[in-house]
Amino acid sequence: MTSQEIPSWQDTNRGTMIRCALWLVSVVGEGSVFTKTELREAFPETSQIDRRMRDLRDRGWVIATNREDATLTSSEHRFVSMGAEVWKPGQARAKTPAATITATQRREIFDVDDHLCRICGIAAGEPYEGSPETAQLDVARRDVLKAGGSVVTEMVTECRRCRIGGRGRTADLVGFMERMEQMGGIEREHFAQWLAADRRDFSMMERLWGEYRTLPAESRKAVRDAVNKA
Repeated sequence: MTSQEIPSWQDTNRGTMIRCALWLVSVVGEGSVFTKTELREAFPETSQIDRRMRDLRDRGWVIATNREDATLTSSEHRFVSMGAEVWKPGQARAKTPAATITATQRREIFDVDDHLCRICGIAAGEPYEGSPETAQLDVARRDVLKAGGSVVTEMVTECRRCRIGGRGRTADLVGFMERMEQMGGIEREHFAQWLAADRRDFSMMERLWGEYRTLPAESRKAVRDAVNKA
């Protein structure tokens, strides 16, 4: 997309969110990194430009922070891909009214998933094997292909590394069911036990470990002291 095909981001007659979108497309470019300072310097008259940029995510724009992209610093963002062309009539409306996950919803999803990444099983704060990097958990939206060809978005706990590697992935429930039908009797019985426990044979100790890693430092020390006294 060239600058001749889109309006100027400096047109102050347009809303700030729209101007921010135009700035990302015409100045930053998809795949490129920009800083919070650069964003604020481009819109010095807008005190909440960060919020207007976040509004674009509800319109399908993918703008990564260091939570999604481990190569970024806390002051950087990556403009991954453009969503709705919000400068066009009718395109500025949010895709869904509940696009943002609340803190309460995030805690509930973590609880359901036992505070473990549902891809690799790592707990929050646990180091990756062979790396000094530690895991950070967040809630990810996963597209799930259902019977009949419909695609439904569901929420799941993922660590940052798995989330980056799985960006844009759609879970194939139909294919999963077909592969499950190919299992033998013993395999199916074992798998059914995992399903009943909603756990890949993780013990109570492993579940406690996942929850322990989410505790504040003072509380983790209290747990260690209690174990050492036992």
